[in-house]
Amino acid sequence: MRASAEATALDARPVLTRRARLRFDRLSGGHVLLGPERGFRLNASAAAVLALCDGQHSVLQIAQGLAPPEQEERVLADVVALVQQLAGRGLLTVIDP
Repeated sequence: MRASAEATALDARPVLTRRARLRFDRLSGGHVLLGPERGFRLNASAAAVLALCDGQHSVLQIAQGLAPPEQEERVLADVVALVQQLAGRGLLTVIDP
């Protein structure tokens, strides 16, 4: 396992750390990612990605599961960027293949 994802491999499997929680906020009607010091309001796409960050799905599988075939490359780049950003904040861990 590694804590950051500077060069996220497509077969790496991201998982939320113990200190991060994905929750639905009834007041706002959206999802939030709760960390130890702050929360992040998520758009629907980010919430869908994080719901699949369970250590079972690879980065590539997450992107393929969410993207229509003609947009797979763009969605893959977005998934990689989100994984790298949240891993850098200590909210995701990336399990090496």
